[in-house]
Amino acid sequence: MSDDSQQQCPKCSSPYGYTDGQLWTCPECFHEWTLEEKAQEEADAGFSDVNGNTLVDGDAVTVVKDLKAAGSTIKSGTKVKKIRLLDDPVNGHDISCKIDGVGQVYLKCSVVKKA
Repeated sequence: MSDDSQQQCPKCSSPYGYTDGQLWTCPECFHEWTLEEKAQEEADAGFSDVNGNTLVDGDAVTVVKDLKAAGSTIKSGTKVKKIRLLDDPVNGHDISCKIDGVGQVYLKCSVVKKA
C-alpha cells in the first residue's frame, strides 16, 4: 500500500486496488471491498507478522529490528524457533519464546517476520 490512492486487494493481493467512491476495486480480479471489511478480515485472521503472514504456535521467526530486553539487546536478524502465541497478551506482547543468550522473552508480532 503505497499511498491513499491504492490499496492491496484482500483477495488476490494485487497492489493496484483503486477507489471508486465508497468501494475499492481490484483491476486484476475485479473484487470489490470497503476498508471496514478489509480491517475486519485482517482482525479475524489472528496473529500476523510484520509482512502479514499468519503465525501459528511452533513457527520460527526472525526479529526485524534491534530490541532492548532484560539488560541486553536482541539484534535484528536474530532467529527464534518454536514460538508460542498468547491468547492473553502480556503488556501488549503476543509471542512467548526463548532466545539463546537472553532467555525467556515476550515479543510483539509487529517486530518479527516468519522465517
